[in-house]
Amino acid sequence: MAPIPTPPTPRLIIYHQTHHTPTETPISLLPLLTQPQPRPTHIILAAIHLNTPILSSTLPPAPPLHLNNHPPSHPRFTPLWTEVALLRAAGISILGMLGGAARGTFALLDGSDAAFETHYLPLRDFLRTRRLDGIDLDIEEPMSLGSVVRLIDRLRVDFGAEFLITLAPVAMALVVDRRIENYAEFSYEALEVMRGRDIAWYNAQFYCGWGDMSSAVHYEMIIARGFPVEKIVVGVVTNPGNGAGWVPPEVLGQVLQGLRSRWRDFGGVMGWEYFNGLPGGGERPWEWVKWMGGVLGLERGRVQEVGRIVAVEKGVDVVDEGVEEADVPRGFEYLEEGIS
Repeated sequence: MAPIPTPPTPRLIIYHQTHHTPTETPISLLPLLTQPQPRPTHIILAAIHLNTPILSSTLPPAPPLHLNNHPPSHPRFTPLWTEVALLRAAGISILGMLGGAARGTFALLDGSDAAFETHYLPLRDFLRTRRLDGIDLDIEEPMSLGSVVRLIDRLRVDFGAEFLITLAPVAMALVVDRRIENYAEFSYEALEVMRGRDIAWYNAQFYCGWGDMSSAVHYEMIIARGFPVEKIVVGVVTNPGNGAGWVPPEVLGQVLQGLRSRWRDFGGVMGWEYFNGLPGGGERPWEWVKWMGGVLGLERGRVQEVGRIVAVEKGVDVVDEGVEEADVPRGFEYLEEGIS
């Protein structure tokens, strides 16, 4: 099987897990399209969780899949899915993040073939229904190498060669080839050897004590292990409130520009997460993307291709024959009624 084509670098990736303010106001991604700035190449929606069925005569059955704390079909996500359609039409790839800090999802995919099938099918159906461009596997619990390979193989069969499959290891899991408690109980080096052709890139977490981007040392250690430079995306927190290990912009910018100069195929940067990214914070979170785009030397007007959609970044006017238009609420003023 031929290797999956590697997307152009450097990538500019932002995670989006906090979808609402404390008062339940939707946090819009549309400024990423409307503001005059470099756009992200990819947005990763978090977090998808698989659930164990509740066998009870008194309790209703649990939905097999949640996006954060609600089923993806919940009305609170209507604004999100509308914006996803617009973002994809503008050439930004949208992935879904599976797993994360809340444990249990990958345990359900780590059992027998029959158990795997039971829990995988709702995930497959969700990815198809929401027409996502890929999946990010954030495995932060024990899982066997064989089960990771089984999941990757099934995704590739079901979604084809253009579907993006990424993983989100802590940086140290790519530096040392040994068991890391709660994060990597399989070898990422072995996984890269076995299924590297199917893995688009790694969103390496250089924060929370598992890596440091105040210098390039940990990044260079990963490259020295033999991981392709174009497949290592530097993961940082966009705000010190999002996790330990925030690096001041004047320091982080210099380190990243040094890597960009040293490595022609530098894989890019991902930020955790969108809603409060500095310098704009909660009022103007898109400014983190603008700042990081400047650091990476990205320019507007670049043509991006996502599947059959080709969008020239001069707004959101896109000719996309064969793709249904999304209903866009007037003025993008969303109201969620009857939601507690």
